[in-house]
Amino acid sequence: MFTGIISDIGTIRVREDRGDMRLVIGTVFDSDTIDLGASIACSGACLTVVDKGRDGEGDWFAVDVSAETVTRTAPGMWDAGRRLNLERALKVGDELGGHIVTGHVDGVGTVVSSTAVGDSWTLVIAAPAALAASIAPKGSISVDGVSLTVNTVEDQADGAAHFALNIIPHTRAMTTLDEAATWRPVNLEIDVLARYLARMQARGA
Repeated sequence: MFTGIISDIGTIRVREDRGDMRLVIGTVFDSDTIDLGASIACSGACLTVVDKGRDGEGDWFAVDVSAETVTRTAPGMWDAGRRLNLERALKVGDELGGHIVTGHVDGVGTVVSSTAVGDSWTLVIAAPAALAASIAPKGSISVDGVSLTVNTVEDQADGAAHFALNIIPHTRAMTTLDEAATWRPVNLEIDVLARYLARMQARGA
């Protein structure tokens, strides 16, 4: 379980394609404090630490990314050299500064626009039709693992939805949202309550 409050921007040092994709990710996290088997959210995807260490470049941890995860996350995000929003799993007693995030990506959205407004930025993202009904003004959403509040939602003729977010300078500086250029794909996780409500509606409950 996570909160969507990013604590490091890691960089994929090595990508090794085999049965599953093995990634070595550089981090400022102290590798001595990372347990093998621990969960770390990588741009919104919960992954399991399978190796760790420290070398001349600093601390690192390794994860295996399954084909299922690759197909459900943003294209290109697992390439060597890519920056990832990192968050370690929530501990009992930790401050819940964002919202409950599971690290299970519900779909891939696309950045429609990024516009400076004062010192902040308005980010508009297109969400696929399957998620449109689960995104509401003033509701919570995770974008590449970052907990954010939805400002407005505009339904589209094709069933998709465009939703707007306000990105303050601190969030932009501490996450990879500074790379949110037009047409860039992003991982989306809807609020966990919306996920269960959607399931109940689908079942006619």
